[in-house]
Amino acid sequence: MKLRILHRLNAWLEGVLPEQRLFLKSDQGTRFIRLSPRTQAVALTGCAAFVGWTIIVSAFFFLGAISAGSTRDQIARSQDAYEARLNALSEERNARASEAEQALERFYVALDEVSKMQEILLASEDRRRELETGIEVIQATLRRTIAERDEARSRAELFRTELEADTGTSRTGTGQMQDAQTTLAFLTEALDQVAVKRDEAIQIAGSAEAETEALEREIRIMADRNAQIFAQLEAAVEVSFEPLRKVFNRAGLPTDRILNEVRRGYTGQGGPLTPISFSTRGNALIDGDTARANDILNRMQEVDLYRLAAERSPLGHPIRGSYRKTSGFGPRWGRMHNGHDFAGPHGTDIVSTADGTVTFAGWQSGYGKIVKIRHAFGFETRYAHLTTIRVKRGQRVSRGQHIGDMGSTGRSTGTHLHYEIRSGGTALDPKPFVDAGRNVF
Repeated sequence: MKLRILHRLNAWLEGVLPEQRLFLKSDQGTRFIRLSPRTQAVALTGCAAFVGWTIIVSAFFFLGAISAGSTRDQIARSQDAYEARLNALSEERNARASEAEQALERFYVALDEVSKMQEILLASEDRRRELETGIEVIQATLRRTIAERDEARSRAELFRTELEADTGTSRTGTGQMQDAQTTLAFLTEALDQVAVKRDEAIQIAGSAEAETEALEREIRIMADRNAQIFAQLEAAVEVSFEPLRKVFNRAGLPTDRILNEVRRGYTGQGGPLTPISFSTRGNALIDGDTARANDILNRMQEVDLYRLAAERSPLGHPIRGSYRKTSGFGPRWGRMHNGHDFAGPHGTDIVSTADGTVTFAGWQSGYGKIVKIRHAFGFETRYAHLTTIRVKRGQRVSRGQHIGDMGSTGRSTGTHLHYEIRSGGTALDPKPFVDAGRNVF
């Protein structure tokens, strides 16, 4: 049965592919090679398979190139949009900072004006008190003079009565009467002068009271203007403070401990902001403004402490270039994965996410080539599976400094970076730190 099928197949092949002979002629003679139908069929099948394989491989190659170009374009567009967003946020932050500085300058100018108005008000108050004292002195003198005048009149009346009793008439003793009249004229003139001075003192006191009321109105206007300035300053400080506070909360950082450590090591030029104080002699309005100003200064100092803490914390992305996240923090395949994996082109720059000191740079089992960096506040970052290490142990590095190249050393299935953040030896999820870095830097 099999032989019959083979004979029929050979007969069909002979009809389709008849036997061919290839003649080879040389000086010694002529030789030929016989190509049977079966040989021709095998050769044609092999050629067809090779051509088909070549077409399929070329198609896959072109599809991969097109897909890679599209991915690169998409990454470039995303990077451009991200940079544009960063530039917009930076300009907005600079605008808010400029507004805060301008408001603070206006606040200091207003404080100077308040101080000047306070000095004028205190001088007016002293003048008013002096005038009141003068009026009291004049009134006392007036009362004493009136009492002396009444006493003189009583004595004159007594003299007149005694004179009438002795002489029977009041027209005798001309010399004594003239002396009494002279005394009365002198007292009357003195009383008139005292009355004139009293009227002048009353006028001066009235003008002082009017000036005092004008100063009080101006102080109230100044207080309203100060309230507006304070409101603008408080809004500007809140705009600067709230994003930083949210960044630390999202990252789950121990803000109290970090701020206390930054405050202890504060070395900024000029030192911390100094609270404002005035000698107001109990002026409640100035005391209220001073308390409000000191509260704003405290908030500004806290904003500055948050900024310093953010600059020293590992907030940021460890890759400079295109990448994609391939694995996150948490259990994976029955084991705990203590970091994030980012895949990218071989040799992509790996950068430090904060200022620090390199504590290890070399080969470690499982990690392959790895760099460990110690940062402020007890943080440590790890960059594993590198192909090249660009730093050495004990070297000081800064944020964004190139420390190595992405590779696939150690226990790795492909080119990628394994990035870890640790605090006190405990692994932390890097995602909040990376996301926070996008909002700050």
